Amino acid sequence: MTDSQDTGTAAATTGTTPVGGNPVAPTVPGTRTAADVVTPELVARLTRGVVGGGRTANHCPFTGAKLADLPESTPGDVTLAFERARQAQRRWERTPVKERAAVLLRFHDLVLERQAEVLDLIQLETGKARLHAHEEIQAVAVAARHYGRKAPAYLRPKGHTGVVPTLTKVVELRQPRGVVGQIAPWNYPFELSVGDALPAFAAGNAVVMKPDTETALTALWARERLIEAGLPEDVWQVVLGDGPVIGPAVVAHADYVSFTGSTRTGREVAQGAAARLIGASLELGGKNPMLVLRDADVEKAAYGAVRGCFSSAGQLCVSIERLYVHESVADDFVRRFAARTKAMRLGGALAYGADMGSLVGERQLETVTRHVDEAVAKGARLVAGGRARPDIGPLFYEPTILEGVQAPMAVCEEETFGPVVSIYRFSDEDEAVALANATPYGLNSSVWTRDARRGRELAARLRTGTVNINESYAAGYGSVQAPMGGMGDSGLGRRHGAEGILKYTEAQTIAQQRLLPLAPSFGMDDERYAAFMTRSLRAMKALRLR
Repeated sequence: MTDSQDTGTAAATTGTTPVGGNPVAPTVPGTRTAADVVTPELVARLTRGVVGGGRTANHCPFTGAKLADLPESTPGDVTLAFERARQAQRRWERTPVKERAAVLLRFHDLVLERQAEVLDLIQLETGKARLHAHEEIQAVAVAARHYGRKAPAYLRPKGHTGVVPTLTKVVELRQPRGVVGQIAPWNYPFELSVGDALPAFAAGNAVVMKPDTETALTALWARERLIEAGLPEDVWQVVLGDGPVIGPAVVAHADYVSFTGSTRTGREVAQGAAARLIGASLELGGKNPMLVLRDADVEKAAYGAVRGCFSSAGQLCVSIERLYVHESVADDFVRRFAARTKAMRLGGALAYGADMGSLVGERQLETVTRHVDEAVAKGARLVAGGRARPDIGPLFYEPTILEGVQAPMAVCEEETFGPVVSIYRFSDEDEAVALANATPYGLNSSVWTRDARRGRELAARLRTGTVNINESYAAGYGSVQAPMGGMGDSGLGRRHGAEGILKYTEAQTIAQQRLLPLAPSFGMDDERYAAFMTRSLRAMKALRLR
């Protein structure tokens, strides 16, 4: 514990609950505190994996107090981290893929066995409720299991039909890119750090990661568990520091870049990668819509909207920020949704029981407050929430529902990334689809209907990388055999599925020509050879060769 570290969490309120405000989750006596979890021994052990000699710190959103003193890296430290990673990667790629995959399966078991440790860290570093922190456990375990089982199949050599069948033998190999530079965000510090790194390791790469400093302990805990599972220590290097300083250095040395964060920063990362002609995967912002059709089960849709809008206090890339509801069910839906939202329990104890936690920092609180206050000042109506809750902690804000939002209100088009959703009523499904697509973003969307076929048809018209039917985001995100990513300003590339691991590889085609050359032979002149090849090409089409 540092000198300024708080010995508690936001479990004890600092004032009186405002009239009509969201209730505070009760605290169980004996609940662990920050001082119990973030001990000097833990910090010293985890930070041994950071390349850097400077000093920085992170803070707990529940209280605003300093959580731990941490090392800070320089661009020179980033260079050193890449040098170490390159040496280790050359040995790691020679490890058989089944052995690399087995590391992921052992890691899966360690995460589930010791989940209480990392749940505490996730909560203390992000401020989220424990159930929302557990979503990260689920996501990482699913990814570890999937790539632990499927990596050998994704990466095995694949034979292809050659230009001349039987005479040309072709095999496609998948070679690791080398050292992946990964820049991970603060909002899901377990899933978006190690969850994205797992397929890179399985493919034979090393990783130099820059997690957000405020959530570094969670990523470092993941690194320690993966090393315990059998990953060579130098294969995963960690650097810490300010994004504008350390981020460009990571991009400058990487063989491939994985980035999750804002669209603005994503463009800068893409430009840096393009200048070096290296690949990049970017999962960026969103202004995600949910459509409630006239035949939807309104009670289920209202419950789904609460989870979709307010999980992790809305600080989720795939969180719902726009709700389009058919006018015939709108009144009933709004009544049920508002009642559920107003009943949500807020809290910051390291235990289950709270329905929503805190925002992560002052900037998020400022954005949420500005969006809501401006909308109300310009005529929007508050259906629920709309106020900060300093009685619980410095960064708590009530889950908020707005109606009557319209341009040019900032909340109408800008990503809020907080517990705020705007409701819009529609009379025609074509209108709803057009409104849902009227954004440069295209990350996630949700459709609620009792008619599955109609739901799938409408889903195919939405310009988002994932569409969930009768679920807000978890069905699409958790189905890791299928790709997940964004369209438009929401990014490039995909995580999960085949693309989620093959992006960390270079395809190499090896073609062996046998018996006859692809050139005039057996005394043929150019003209006779061209005629022979013409007849052969027609025959191959007739034989339906691909």
